[in-house]
Amino acid sequence: MVLDSILASPHRRSPSFRKQFPRDDPLSWATLLQRHRFLLTALALLAFLCTVYLYFAVTLGATGSCSGLTGAQKALCRLEHAKASVAKGKLKIL
Repeated sequence: MVLDSILASPHRRSPSFRKQFPRDDPLSWATLLQRHRFLLTALALLAFLCTVYLYFAVTLGATGSCSGLTGAQKALCRLEHAKASVAKGKLKIL
């Protein structure tokens, strides 16, 4: 009796859903792409936005720092920035 009500439930998957994803080759690339299209699109969008964010964080965050210096000059510049940060009560690692 309970089994009949479960089998007749409208929440069971329809035959059209089964036809949409055939069982003959469940691990093929086409099936995986079709089943996970939304997740792959969201992942691609997230990767693009992270790339744009990192690009601007690196290019705009480099102003006022020791980015143009090399060798000993860069080390001295970083040391001066560290001393200034500690003197203000803030420890910031460049």
